[in-house]
Amino acid sequence: MSQIDRNKWNQRYAEDDYRKTNPVTLLEDWVPKLAVGRALDVACGAGRNALYLAQTGFSVDAIDIAAEGLKLGQQQAESQRLSINWIEHDLDEAYSFDRNYDLIVVMWYVNPALITRLCDCLAPGGYLICEEHLVSEQKTVGPRTESFRVKPGELRSAVSALEILFYKESVETNAANERVASAAVVAKKLK
Repeated sequence: MSQIDRNKWNQRYAEDDYRKTNPVTLLEDWVPKLAVGRALDVACGAGRNALYLAQTGFSVDAIDIAAEGLKLGQQQAESQRLSINWIEHDLDEAYSFDRNYDLIVVMWYVNPALITRLCDCLAPGGYLICEEHLVSEQKTVGPRTESFRVKPGELRSAVSALEILFYKESVETNAANERVASAAVVAKKLK
């Protein structure tokens, strides 16, 4: 990401303009089925998913470009007496991730090459849970440019080294009555 992107996200968080507190539904649906362990929340923003994972017992690393978002997440974690390792880093630049996560979460951050790399960072039996905006002919909310959306089948290809337990591409109406085009996957690294 560029400095312009960093500034944009920092401004959104500083103005409290982009702050969701509930975890992503896909994550809430799957986490109760998983053993607790080490988790990585990629492009965590203000940490809504990282906070949820820590509340359920995971040891969490949370990484994002926006210092303001990380600060908000850290404040929430401290108020709830949760320990989360907050990491400020531009994910378009190289980063040496640990290689033994039991769960990696990537929500709404499109970088298929990074997702493929993250598959190698899972411990044997570890899970990757990912949901992305999908390219669609229909009018939907979310990014206006295709570079911030995955193409049909692209997310499945990015995790092809894993056992795919759930995969869905759809256009659905969310709780706010908005049309959302998304691709979602839950995949497991074989032992």
